[in-house]
Amino acid sequence: MPVKSDREYRFFSSFEPSGENEPYTVRGYASTFDEYVLFEAEDGTQYKERIEPTAFDGADLSDVVFLFNHEGRVFARLKNGTLQLGTDEKGLWVKADLSSTDGSRQMYEDIRTGLVDQMSFAFTVAPDGDSYDSDTHTRVISRMKKLYDVSAVTFPANPNTSISARSWVDGVIEQERAERLEAERKAEEREKVLALLELEKARARE
Repeated sequence: MPVKSDREYRFFSSFEPSGENEPYTVRGYASTFDEYVLFEAEDGTQYKERIEPTAFDGADLSDVVFLFNHEGRVFARLKNGTLQLGTDEKGLWVKADLSSTDGSRQMYEDIRTGLVDQMSFAFTVAPDGDSYDSDTHTRVISRMKKLYDVSAVTFPANPNTSISARSWVDGVIEQERAERLEAERKAEEREKVLALLELEKARARE
């Protein structure tokens, strides 16, 4: 497998205000378990990715924070109960209470009014926590190491241009190219050996 960048980012879905029964609370999915296209090469080959439903089992979720654009001040935190995470049949859901500070309440208003409506999350994959099928060009993440943050984002990072995703895909493309060239070289060598054998047989018949 190619070497992966340490921290990766993925965009999946949007936030929604919970409603009048839960003021200043938003919900959404930081990750889904559907297969998606991670990158499309110039030749049209689609490199895909899928996060398994069990990927977050055993992951370090001890101090996940809710941020804006993956940086700056913290608006909610798992440690103090203002952030909740869990998995269901769809993916990893997020529930954030944004009532605790003026800044977090303003973040809620930005989400409620649609000024900010997208979400992404930052994570690392556990050692040997993923696999790659070269036939389908699909990476499967089966085990996460750590989830760092879930973020409301102005412009979600496109997986096609994400440094971590592109680095991983470039490694796969280079590896597959090297394997293809090696297979072609071996095929040429076999053809040369067979040609020599045929030549020797022809000489023997003379």
